[in-house]
This record gives sequence, structure tokens and C-alpha cells, in this order.
Amino acid sequence: MDFKLQYTDENSNARAGEITTDHGQILTPIFMPVGTVGSVKAVHMQELKEDIKAQIILGNTYHLYLRPGLEILEKAGGLHKFGGWDKPILTDSGGFQVFSLSAIRKLKEEGAEFRSHIDGSKHFFTPENVVDIQRTIGADIMMAFDECPPGTSDYNYSKKSLGLTQRWLERGLKRFNETEDKYGYRQTFFPIVQGCTYKDLRQEAAKHIADLGCDGNAIGGLAVGEPAEVMYEMIEVVNDILPTEKPRYLMGVGTPANILEGIERGVDMFDCVMPTRNGRNGMLFTKNGIMNMRNKKWANDFSPIEEDGASYVDRFYTKAYLRHLFVSDELLALQIASIHNLAFYVWLTQEARKHIIAGDFASWKKEMMIRVTTRL
Repeated sequence: MDFKLQYTDENSNARAGEITTDHGQILTPIFMPVGTVGSVKAVHMQELKEDIKAQIILGNTYHLYLRPGLEILEKAGGLHKFGGWDKPILTDSGGFQVFSLSAIRKLKEEGAEFRSHIDGSKHFFTPENVVDIQRTIGADIMMAFDECPPGTSDYNYSKKSLGLTQRWLERGLKRFNETEDKYGYRQTFFPIVQGCTYKDLRQEAAKHIADLGCDGNAIGGLAVGEPAEVMYEMIEVVNDILPTEKPRYLMGVGTPANILEGIERGVDMFDCVMPTRNGRNGMLFTKNGIMNMRNKKWANDFSPIEEDGASYVDRFYTKAYLRHLFVSDELLALQIASIHNLAFYVWLTQEARKHIIAGDFASWKKEMMIRVTTRL
């Protein structure tokens, strides 16, 4: 993987760049749709490419390891061929999922023992085998195995957790360097900065990771219960240390406002389940604000979902029709809302890129913050 920093905003740390992988280029800042089990819920791969204009999607190591399993993925030639996606794929390490199963997992120096949420069977993840699993899945970009402590963790627990994450990182990177790319294309490895909400721990983690010289770096353990302002402070602390010539990935964040704030602070890559999860519950994010499509106010509104929306569904369907689908529990409602929200999120990051290049990002961001947080 290669990264070229193309533009930096004069009035902030916002950046525009280009990531090159063997499966294609990614123009940053970028939002990456989440395809947990190898599919983005309710959305065809063709729609992701042609309408949503996604440049990269995510897969989840924990879920794909359990189902369909590594044997099937390897026989298929990796997740790209298995799911029909020919652009880049990033996989997370499964750490967040494992540690969210606190009642059915045991944490050890060697790794994490956990029980499957599907059938209760016992499994063990280590920093080493998580690298092997992600190679078999076929990720272009893979993540280090880490512990993700809750945002409310006390200092002592956070310090102990960070120490474990750093030791696991050293082991995972060693395994990555000792093993070869799979399926005939380049694969790369991102460390993850942890440290909860404590400035000195975040600084320690960022310095440790910066010294490793990996192709890119991730910021984890945010948007897990801490106030938004604390999250923004931690991003600033970390990005003051992480190398500017490497892409920065903020994991699992977040609302459109969170993304704009992250871009302003120098983040290049984002992912979140919010566009699809909230969309399936009737919440649409638009250029002019947030709409609850179950609200009766849309029942007689025959205007397009969004006049100048980023997707074909915005112009093809009306607000009244989409509301009808939601209150009727029609599956098409979930598909339309997911496509709309994902197209909007991708549009938002690419529009930010345009304004960074044009030199007016600050004024554009100020206006967009008001618009995307308005309730319609």
C-alpha cells in the first residue's frame, strides 16, 4: 500500500490524499461502508460501486472467522472473489467484538479465549493467528489485535490494557513480517492507538506506533462512551504524534458531525455502522439535516427524498412513499434508506476533499455542521 499526501488545509489539519492498493485507489478523506459478514446490509455490491461510489469496504475478522469460516474463504480465493467485490477491503482484527463479549470470554497474555455467539463453541484469538486469519480472508489492509477498553475505564485498567495491546502489537507485527501476502496481491498492517481518554497513555501509544513505521495507523477505543469533546481532544493528541506521511484511520466513528470534526483534525479514513443501522430504523442523514421517515409529517410529502441527493434513490422515490414502506414494514424501505445514507456519507467525505483542495474547507465545514445536525 502506498499513500500520497496531496493537499493540507491552511487553517486546520484537514488533508486530502491518495491511497494506492493492488485493488485500486482510495481518495481521502474517505468513508468506508461496513460489510461485517462480507456484505453491506441490504445493499448489492453493484450499488456500492456504481451508485454509492464506495472505494473500499470493511469485513469483520471475528464474524467471517466463525461464518462462513476460513476453509470456505480460502477455497473461494478470498473475500474479494467470494463476495464479488473487486475494490480494496479492510478488515478489523475482531478485538472489539471479542471484548464486547465480556461475559463469554477470558483475557490472557497469550490472547483471548471466547465462545461463539452462534453456537457457544470455544475459540482462541492470538496476535499471531489474527494476522493469519486476515491474510486468509484476503484483506488489503488488516488491523493489529488489540484490547478496546470501555470509554469509562479508570486509569489503572487503561494503563494495564495499553501495555497488553502494545505487547500484542509487537507480536502481531512480527508475524506479519514473517508471513507472505496471499492470493497474489499486496497486504498491509495497521497498528491501533489505544489509551482510553488519558492523554499520557494516548501519547505513549502514538509514539510507540509512530516508531514502528507501518504503512498506516489507526485510532481505536473512541466513541465507546466518552463525551464527543473528549474524543476530539484525544484525536488531536494522537495526530500531533502520528506521522503526517501515513494515512490515519479513526475506527467506528460516527455521525456526520463527528466525521467533519475528525477531518478537521487530520483523520483520513472513517467507518461506522450508523448509516445502515440508523437507516434501517428510519433515520436518514441528508445535506439539510436529519429526517425520521416514520414521522407522520412525511405522509403527504410527494417531493423526492432529497432534491439534490447523492444517490438515484433520492430522486426516484418520494418521502411519502418511503414513509409508507417503513410503516408497512416493507424490506424495500431498509434498502432505500441504507443506499441513501451510505451515498450521503461517501459524498460528505469526498465533498470535504474538494473543499480542502479548493482552500475553503473551514467555511464549508462551518456551514455543513449546522446543516447536518438540524432535525427536519
